[in-house]
Amino acid sequence: MSSYSFLAGCYDGLTYDVDYAAWADYIEAHFSKAPLPGRTVLDLACGTGSLTRELALRGYEMIGVDQSPEMLAQAAEKNRGIAPVEPIFLCQPMERLDLYGTIDACVCCLDSVNYVTDPKKLARAFQRVHLFLMPGGLFLFDINTPEKLEGLDGQVFLDETEDAYCVWRAEFSKRSRMCSYFMDIFRLDRETGQWDRGEELHRERAYTIAQLTAMLEEAGFQDIRTYGELTMRPPKPGEQRVFFTARKEAQTV
Repeated sequence: MSSYSFLAGCYDGLTYDVDYAAWADYIEAHFSKAPLPGRTVLDLACGTGSLTRELALRGYEMIGVDQSPEMLAQAAEKNRGIAPVEPIFLCQPMERLDLYGTIDACVCCLDSVNYVTDPKKLARAFQRVHLFLMPGGLFLFDINTPEKLEGLDGQVFLDETEDAYCVWRAEFSKRSRMCSYFMDIFRLDRETGQWDRGEELHRERAYTIAQLTAMLEEAGFQDIRTYGELTMRPPKPGEQRVFFTARKEAQTV
């Protein structure tokens, strides 16, 4: 079963501890320093649209892109009727991003970059983001660091709510630099009272800061900076999550 096809229906419940308001605060802190005000914002790999919603409620014109139809169905329902501007959602893989116009900023959060396990596809995704950004526009994303992914090897986790139960184990391959998550998911059907079972396999690639910086530079980005998790300081040794910001060159008069 493909990633998120079964998990989508219970994803929000199982990730209840993600503080999307804090993530939005952090994004806005970077927007406030940007030379180009971020009004039209792309949420790349938007998932069920929780961050999209948080930013839309703060007045941003949001475009959500994800390659999972099941996750986008949840996102569209969650964001229906939001004022002042209801978000637009598109079903596309990152490397084939195709928008109807330009954007002021792009965010790609919750280690979605790690999910692009083919470096060539990730390089193309960065190029597509650069293409649609306005001059001076900001690209912000985060990654699970190699240290974090290596540390997950052999661990087993349990997440549960009243109507969902997920057991997952992680395996990290030093040869492929890939972390695989094997998930068994049980989801309650409230109409029948029965539990449905699904299995999913998720993979994340361990990218280094140097690798991603080189990809961003190759795509044409400038002023590339890295930060510790939800902070404005540089990453510390052993950091579990690192944030990147990069800018498209501003036009000169």
